[in-house]
Amino acid sequence: MYRYVACLAMSAVLMSSAAMAQAPVPGTNPLFTDVFTADPAALVVDDKVYLYVGHDEARGTEMFTMKDWLVYSSSDMKTWTGHGPIMKATDFKWAKRDAWASQVIEKDGRFYFYATVAHDDSHPGMAIGVAVSDSPTGPFTDARGSALITNEMTKVTTHSWDDIDPTVFTDDDGTTWLMWGNGMAYYAKLKPNMTELDGPIYMIDLPDYEEGPWLHKREGIYYLTYASRDRISKGDETISYATAPSVRGPWTRRGELTGSGKNSFTIHPAIIQFKGNWYFFYHDAGLTIGDQTGAIGRRAVRVEHLYYNPDGTIMPIVQTDAGVSVDPAP
Repeated sequence: MYRYVACLAMSAVLMSSAAMAQAPVPGTNPLFTDVFTADPAALVVDDKVYLYVGHDEARGTEMFTMKDWLVYSSSDMKTWTGHGPIMKATDFKWAKRDAWASQVIEKDGRFYFYATVAHDDSHPGMAIGVAVSDSPTGPFTDARGSALITNEMTKVTTHSWDDIDPTVFTDDDGTTWLMWGNGMAYYAKLKPNMTELDGPIYMIDLPDYEEGPWLHKREGIYYLTYASRDRISKGDETISYATAPSVRGPWTRRGELTGSGKNSFTIHPAIIQFKGNWYFFYHDAGLTIGDQTGAIGRRAVRVEHLYYNPDGTIMPIVQTDAGVSVDPAP
């Protein structure tokens, strides 16, 4: 009996030690290991970062099975608290599926959620909706009852998914801009109500632009970070960026920031400043959960420190497993 109890005790110790050894260090990559996540978009509110992600649920060889969006929060960029799904694609009553890339922005104490979904057959193709909440963790509800951007509003490309991946940015003068697009970068000014366009749709012609734009500003320089792709080699996406003196341009391509993500055709950027440091979010497909390995429809969000050169250009970003578990360089 004593040997039996002793064996049980030893087994418990070994199992506990193994669990501790396998527990991820806070801040290491990927950030979330219990669920597949993609298309990160971060928002700083007071002393917290809120990270909005797509939820990959593809099985086997499925490409994109995405039904809802998730949000996490952190006060230190290392430990994250999940707040559950904030909205489903079909909560937009005019949408039929596909909770693709999104971004949230705060305006006058309310939180506006711009998201990509598949429109119903009244306006075939991908579309962008806007939802609103009084809290960064939702719940979010449709702010218009109709799409903000539909496929027939942009005619430069011939495919039905060019109206995807919204990014939203409020300038120092209070003007808010929406940018989006696959194959072509579109942008337009938003009205103060955040739910209507205020003028025409413009285009930015970047030769390697693919999708996933992200706008931010630092020390008077405007940055457009995006998923890029060599049209000749037709390889996996990488992250590139351009700079300009205003959202209206002219935009100057500055080159690549990252290579492609592990196992992933797609990659998607987000950049924020938090407590004096800059951070770069992206995804790859290097995570395995149970019997499901990483794939085009099973991605994992990651984060790295981001640094600027004295002239305002961004230093190339190395994708690491350590992530932000290590302190930023001086």
